[in-house]
Amino acid sequence: MNIGKVSRQSGVPPKTIRYYEEIGLIRPNRSENGYRAFTENHVHKLAFLGRARALGFTIEDCRTLLSLYEDENRESMQVKSVAEEHLRQIEEKIEKLQSMRATLSELIERCAGDHRPDCPILADLSPDSQPSTE
Repeated sequence: MNIGKVSRQSGVPPKTIRYYEEIGLIRPNRSENGYRAFTENHVHKLAFLGRARALGFTIEDCRTLLSLYEDENRESMQVKSVAEEHLRQIEEKIEKLQSMRATLSELIERCAGDHRPDCPILADLSPDSQPSTE
């Protein structure tokens, strides 16, 4: 199967498939003329990777998860550990985003948004308003 067909079946763009090959996540067969030759197993792995990436797993997490997926002797606690660490990172990002949202909302609320030049948003963004870290 060629890269176009495997792309359509897996939902992963050809450029991404080439990248996954370049970094060793997938290894398609090569025909005598050098063309990539994919199998149904490649389609399955690519769909797996596409889903993992859609959930925000890093490439290295995907490498680990794919390795665990292919290992019939794996322990589910290994998979759970990877997922729990990813969830912890997501929760940390959410906390940071909520803090950013609160700060920005406060600044917007304090800004009159009129014809005067003074603006609490610009004042807050200014390096002069930031506390010294020395």
